[in-house]
Amino acid sequence: MYTKSGSAPASKPFSEGEFLKECMVETADLLCPESKVKFENISLSRRTVTRRVELIDEDIVSELNKKAESFNLYSLALDESNDIKDTAQLLIFIRGINDSFEITEELLSMESLKGKTRGEDLYEQVSAVIERMKLPWSKLASFTTDGSPNLTGKNVGLLKRIQNKVKEENPDQDVILLHCIIHQQSLCKSVLQLNHVVDPVVKLVNFIRARGLNHRQFITFLEETDADHQDLLYHSRVRWLSLGKVCQRVWELKEEIRSFLELMGKSDEFPELSDETWLCDFAFAVDILSHMNELNVKLQGKDQFAHDMYTNVRAFKSKLTLFSRQMSNKSFAHFPTLAMQKARNVKKYCKSLDDLHGEFCRRFTDFEKIDKSLQLVSSPLSQDPETAPHELQLELIDLQSDSVSKEKFKSLKLNDFYASLNEATFPNLRRTAQKMLALFGSTYVCEQTFSVMNFNKARHRSRLTDQHLRSILRIATTKLTPDFDALAKKGEQQHCSH
Repeated sequence: MYTKSGSAPASKPFSEGEFLKECMVETADLLCPESKVKFENISLSRRTVTRRVELIDEDIVSELNKKAESFNLYSLALDESNDIKDTAQLLIFIRGINDSFEITEELLSMESLKGKTRGEDLYEQVSAVIERMKLPWSKLASFTTDGSPNLTGKNVGLLKRIQNKVKEENPDQDVILLHCIIHQQSLCKSVLQLNHVVDPVVKLVNFIRARGLNHRQFITFLEETDADHQDLLYHSRVRWLSLGKVCQRVWELKEEIRSFLELMGKSDEFPELSDETWLCDFAFAVDILSHMNELNVKLQGKDQFAHDMYTNVRAFKSKLTLFSRQMSNKSFAHFPTLAMQKARNVKKYCKSLDDLHGEFCRRFTDFEKIDKSLQLVSSPLSQDPETAPHELQLELIDLQSDSVSKEKFKSLKLNDFYASLNEATFPNLRRTAQKMLALFGSTYVCEQTFSVMNFNKARHRSRLTDQHLRSILRIATTKLTPDFDALAKKGEQQHCSH
C-alpha cells in the first residue's frame, strides 16, 4: 500500500522499551534459543515500565517506613538545586540508627518548590515530610546543610524553625546543626587569593578547548610531540576537584602549550608563561591544591562517620603548620613542583599557608563544638574519664577496666562494638554513641544525587514529572532491596485485570 505521493508509508517507530525488547529477543535467539519465548512475553511499553518504577518506589518507601519505626535517633541532610526546567528540587536524606546500632542511610524525599525558597517555604516542605513519614521530632539528632542563608538565618531560617519545633516537642533535646564539611573545606581555599594564577589558566584552557580548530590542532600537536597527556581539562566551579586537576594538567603540559602558542603566533596573549614570578605562584598553587584535593577525596563518600571526617580536617591543619615551618627553613619536601623553581618568594608562601591554617581554624566551629564527643565515641578506651561528662565518667571507667570489651573494640566495627555493650551497664555511653554515629558530616549524598537528577532529567527528557523523578532518584540511590517476587505477582495480577 502506498500513499498518494507514491512512496511507501513510514513504519511505526519503536519506543525505547520496544527497541530494547527487540534487542533482547534477538540476543536470546542467538545465545539461548529456548529462552526466546520468555523475552517475547516481557512487556516493556512506556506505561508498563512507568508502573513498575512506581511499584518499586512504593515498596522502598514501605520498607523505609518499617525501618524508621525502630530508629532511636535520626539525622537529616538537606540541599536544594534547580533542575533543567528551573524547578527548585529539595533533597532530604535520612540517616537513622536503631537499638542494634544498624545504620540506615536513604533518600527520605525529593520535594519540588515551584515558588519561593525562603526559610519558611523549606520548613513547610521538611515538616510535611517528617509528619508524612511519622518521624518523631524528639528523635531528630542533627541537621546538615550547605550553609546557604535561607537555611541558616538566625531568626527565620529553616534551621532556626527546626530548633524551635524540636524544643517544643522535647525541651531537653538539642539538635546539632552542621555545615557540610566538604563545602567548608572548599570555601577555605579562597583565602589563598589565587585568582591571578587561576584566571590566566582558565583563559588558556578556554582558548584551546572552546574553539574547535584550536582544540583539534592542539591534540594533533600533543600526539606529534609524544606528550604525557592527550588533552587539557575544563575547570568547573561546581566540581570540587576540578581546579586542582586543571592546574596540574596545564603545568605538566606547559612546555607543549608554550610551543603550540608560538606556532599559532599567540604567545603575546599569554605573557604569564614566560614570567618567572608568575610560574612560581603557579607551582605553589599546583602543590597546595593537590594537598587540598587529597583531603577532599578523603571527605567524600557515603556512610562516613563524622568523627573520621573531622579527624582528616584536624590532621590537615597540622600538616599546614608543618608545611609553613619547613618552608620557612627553605625545605620544599612536600611541594615538589615549587621546589623546581628558582625565584621563590618564601615569605609570601609561608604567609599563604598561615592564612589557610587560620581559615581552617575559623571555620568548622560547628564540628569543634562536638569534637570531644566525637573523640570519646571513636576512642573510648583512651579518653580520660575525668574530662568526660559526669553521666559518662563511671561507664567509661567500667569500659576501660573490662578486658573483654577491649578485645571487642579491636576486632569489631565501631557500631558493632557499641551494639555489643550491655544496655543496662552502659546506657549513657550507648546513647551518646548513637547520636554521634547518626550524624551526616556532609551533604555529599545530596550532591551525588543531583548528578543523577541532571543525568535523568536532561534536555531531551525534560518532561519527566517531579513524582517520577523522585521515584527514579530513590531507586538509583537506595541500599534497600525491594521485594521483587511480591512486586512480580502484583504486576501479574494487574496485567490479568486489564
